[in-house]
Order: sequence, then C-alpha cells, then structure tokens
Amino acid sequence: MQAELKAASVHVLTALGVVCALLALRAAISGLNEQAFLWLGLALFIDGIDGFFARRYRVKIVMPHVSGETLDLCVDYVTYVFVPTLMLLLAGKLQGIWGFILAAIICLSSLYHFSDTGSKTADNCFVGFPAIWNIVAFYIFALSPPWWATDLAIVLCAGLTFIRWKWVHPLRVVELRTITVAATIVWSIASAAVLYAGFPANWLASAILILVAVYGVGLSLHFGRAP
Repeated sequence: MQAELKAASVHVLTALGVVCALLALRAAISGLNEQAFLWLGLALFIDGIDGFFARRYRVKIVMPHVSGETLDLCVDYVTYVFVPTLMLLLAGKLQGIWGFILAAIICLSSLYHFSDTGSKTADNCFVGFPAIWNIVAFYIFALSPPWWATDLAIVLCAGLTFIRWKWVHPLRVVELRTITVAATIVWSIASAAVLYAGFPANWLASAILILVAVYGVGLSLHFGRAP
C-alpha cells in the first residue's frame, strides 16, 4: 500500500503542472506577465524533477494502469505550448488575423512534436524543435523585439519542428554536461532577475539570455542530424 501511495504521489506531482498553468493564465489575464512566468517556471521545475521520483519509486511497475508518459505530455502541452501562446495573444505580441494564424501554427506544430514517437534519441536529445514555446515566449517578453523579428522567430521554430535535427536537453545530455549545466544555472539566475525587475530585461540580462541561447543552438548544431 505504501508503494502505491508513493507512486500516486508522483502522478499528483506531475499533474500539479496544470494548476501552475491555470495560475499562470489567471496572472496573464490580469496583465501580471512576470508572475505568470514564475508559475510557468515552477511547472518547468516540476517537469524536471518528477522523472527522478518516478524512477525512484518504480511508478511504471507499481501503477502500470496509469501512464505517466501520457500524463506528462498532457501537462507539458498546456504549460509549454497553450498557455504561453495565449500569453502572447493577450499581451498583444501577436496581433490581428496574422497573429492568430501564428498562434494556431504554434499549437498545431507542437501537436506534431508531442505525438511523434521518435521525438527523442538514445543519447537524450530531442528530435526537431522541442516545442519549448514557454522559453520562446519568455524571450519575446524579455527582449521585446520588433514585431517582424517575433513573427520570424515563431515561423522558424515551427518549421524546425519538422526537421529531424537533434536539440540538446540541458541536463541529460552527457557531452559537455558541465558547461551546459553551468550555462543553464546562469540562464536561470538571469531569468529570475528579469522577472524580479520586470519586462523588458536590462542590457546585462539580455546579453546573458542571448549568449546562452546561442550556446544551446550551437551545441545542437554540433550534435547534427538525427538518424
């Protein structure tokens, strides 16, 4: 019975990401975008640790009738894709009919990624753009680029979803892990500073965010095309 309770607790932990999404959306509707990203950040943190507990408590074995993978995908689509897209619309980052079309492109292309059974490789890379629209949205809010740059970035990322190129997971890929983890920590500190000070980011935080993004893209290019 104790094993079942631990396994169920892991599923509850994963499911709490949806509550974070709901709170993020409520904040975004009120114009509190920094607060909204804090809730999405908490959802991202939960997504980063629930797998550890799932393996530790052998959730697949103890509760085989509940699919943790399916639960995780449902929560991730809401927190990584749907809520960030709504935030872009609510904040006027995507405007008019074309803005709505871009939002639809985000949602539709992400569905392809989430349903792709070959979206991860044996060396823990993602295949195709990994639908991290929460990160893309954060960059749009933090850097406040001109509308054409926002539109171009969205079209580019959506298009890359369908190109079978490896994208590095910042914590699970072994090669250059020390540097990647260090970059992730620096990025997290800079992001927290931005959320504390408010959008848009100052020049120092913007430089850090851009440099880490360039490193991540460069590392992904280094890994090359997925088989």
